[in-house]
Amino acid sequence: MKKSNLNNKIYIYDTTLRDGTQRADISFSVKDKLELIEHFDRIGIDYIEVGFPASNPKEAQLFRQLRSLDVKHSKIIAFGMTRYKDNTVEKDKNLEILINSGTAGVCVVGKSSINHVRKVIETTPDNNLAMISETVNYLKKYFDEVHFDAEHFFDGFKEDPAYAMKTLEVAAGAGSDFIIVCDTNGGALPGEVRYIIEEVTSKIDVPIGAHFHNDSGCADANTIIAVEKGAVMVHGTINGYGERCGNADLCTVIPNLEIKLGKKCLKEGNLKHLTSLSRYVSETANQIAYSYQPFVGRNSFAHKGGMHASGVSKWPSAFEHIKPEKVGNTRKILVSELSGRKSILLKARELGIDLENDPETIAKILSAVQDLEQKGYQFEAADGSFELLVNEMGGKKKEFFTLESFRVLNEKTKDGKMLSEATVKVHIGDNRIIETAEGNGPVNALDGALRNAIKSCYPGLSNIELTDFKVRVLNEKKGTAAVVRVLIESTDGKKTWGTIGVSENIIEASWQALEDSIIYGLMYLEKNKKIN
Repeated sequence: MKKSNLNNKIYIYDTTLRDGTQRADISFSVKDKLELIEHFDRIGIDYIEVGFPASNPKEAQLFRQLRSLDVKHSKIIAFGMTRYKDNTVEKDKNLEILINSGTAGVCVVGKSSINHVRKVIETTPDNNLAMISETVNYLKKYFDEVHFDAEHFFDGFKEDPAYAMKTLEVAAGAGSDFIIVCDTNGGALPGEVRYIIEEVTSKIDVPIGAHFHNDSGCADANTIIAVEKGAVMVHGTINGYGERCGNADLCTVIPNLEIKLGKKCLKEGNLKHLTSLSRYVSETANQIAYSYQPFVGRNSFAHKGGMHASGVSKWPSAFEHIKPEKVGNTRKILVSELSGRKSILLKARELGIDLENDPETIAKILSAVQDLEQKGYQFEAADGSFELLVNEMGGKKKEFFTLESFRVLNEKTKDGKMLSEATVKVHIGDNRIIETAEGNGPVNALDGALRNAIKSCYPGLSNIELTDFKVRVLNEKKGTAAVVRVLIESTDGKKTWGTIGVSENIIEASWQALEDSIIYGLMYLEKNKKIN
């Protein structure tokens, strides 16, 4: 492949399925990997590295199933290493496995640090060069594309620049289509990267790629600098997953390259799917999505200060570096004690409530929010409770039921199990209803008892379920007398909402959040004519 960058194209090489799985708490099933490949292919990732075919039985199964996978855009790459130091390429079992992998190309890693050559693989510098050259040359007989991954290149360049460059030269001479310079330990700083990449791109006449780890917190910046200095391929993972501190985060790198530098990375028009891809990968990896992740985090475009919310409403660029829609994200106006009247107006409008000509209600809502937050409420993650507060201040709150009382009993049985039993007494119109339910905890029992009490009047309630329950102690020094904040997340399968409760009694705080959750759900169902 000739060294060129036609049409400003940067090749995106995803290694989530290999490097990403080296994170301590991530493991993908074969089914997970196949579904992720389909998503990467759909958004337009150029290369997908799936791992080494024989590293374990699961990988072997994956490579078998890949043969029948209909991939339209991406090239599937197998990962391996140069021949063993005492083998010939023809007799190297690992190379034979790569050749039989069935993939479109292969990436082989080799040592570019003279210290690693001597101390880790324990061979001579000349033999290491032969291992690189012979492996690349041999694999080129079987693959259209062979990439050489120069492991520990930046450390190696600082140790012995002449030898580190020689490893790239022999790979280029053997026919490597891309040469990847890798900061394996993640210790390189941007100034070093700028200088070293300039040296590489000025002397190596093969397209250069860059692979950075994040141990110094510089992986994303280093990747962007590498492109500015001539690299045409970037390695990374979705959400920056990877060993130790992770890899360069493609969800940060790609939009910076496309929006800020005018490079072409994904298929035309697909950048707007990046946020949904990020969240899909985090769900598949069973990881909590990082709310403050650049570009794709839930709070990436969240505005809490009143002045910021006001400024954004007049001119979004006042406090946003890009339009959130470009990466498929959305702007959020957060309501807190820092909010001004403009924030309340904008948040209400976001919820479909027009308070433009009602300054009195805005003032009442702002005062209520400030008073409640002083007591420990926090409405940033409780849109449901905030909307109920707006309706209450505006005189539009509907009472679907009225609580008379509730009671919770906890019992430990002789076999050691804990059992909770809740009784709820409510009024719906002229009807007084008493229901009891058991649960694996007091909140679960209360939820069951309340649902039993009102479900005959509101059958649509069966579509609503609680999906998350969080408890935060607000003043730990008070011990068991501390105030607690409870946040509940609920959904009907399409819409998700959060509600909040605060009290010195955890059961009371839980009830407040639970009651708001059910009332908000009923209000939403009624609005969409699904309550019955």
